Amino acid sequence: MNKNPVASFLLPDEFRRPPLVRMLHEGRVVGEASRHAVRGLSGARTRTPYAGSAPARDADPVLLVPGFMAGDYTLAGLSRQLRREGHRTYRAGIPVANMGCTLDTAEMIESRLEAIVARREQRVQIVGHSLGGMLARGIAARRPDLVSGIVTMGSPVLAPGAHHRSLTMFVLGLVAMSKVGVSGVMNETCVGGECALESFQESQVPLPSDVSFTAIYSRNDGIVDWRACLDPAATHVEVRASHIGMAVDPRVSDEVLSALRTHREGAAAAASSLRVATA
Repeated sequence: MNKNPVASFLLPDEFRRPPLVRMLHEGRVVGEASRHAVRGLSGARTRTPYAGSAPARDADPVLLVPGFMAGDYTLAGLSRQLRREGHRTYRAGIPVANMGCTLDTAEMIESRLEAIVARREQRVQIVGHSLGGMLARGIAARRPDLVSGIVTMGSPVLAPGAHHRSLTMFVLGLVAMSKVGVSGVMNETCVGGECALESFQESQVPLPSDVSFTAIYSRNDGIVDWRACLDPAATHVEVRASHIGMAVDPRVSDEVLSALRTHREGAAAAASSLRVATA
């Protein structure tokens, strides 16, 4: 019996699964989470309760999408930092764990984006961690009318199967659960059949020129092959965080903020050039 349910097309020959020793890098998450806590305490001391201390919410709305087996809560720290800088942030609607069919999850996120765009009357930037970034990449290609930019963090868009074998064990568990009738989890089609192929092909579609893309990656990533995160369509930004730590390390949050600002400035410059050209 095949012990790897992940389809071979998700692991092209030029990529590989991280070796066991790479998992040791994930121990960095303790220090990365500590940095987040320290910055949070520092920020709390500098904030005042007086009127006028809250930033104007004039930056782009941002939808945050968590990674595999993670929920919205894992990006709460990043959300707070973005809000302090004037962004309106929105949860993806995955309260417990991102472990369902990718097509179903993408459809749910798309509906969420439609509601945000209707309310804010402007396109949304998406920040996705790991699997969340891969979902963002596919949605941005399919619905550029809803998405102005995406930032991925440790998302192996080029080879979703280039992940550590421990993740394969989680996938095997989800497939087994689906076989005994548990709903809302990935099944064999989601990871090795038509569903997986459709999701993968969608994430390879070229992005329109007005959808900005920044891919954050780390050579210290112990979960995925960092080379698979280097989508040619993206601007690449290297950090020193672990894979899990990208969701909580404030240094990565700084890079996310920088990318969002760059995306917004680029869109404003393009709009200005268009107005001049048509004047």
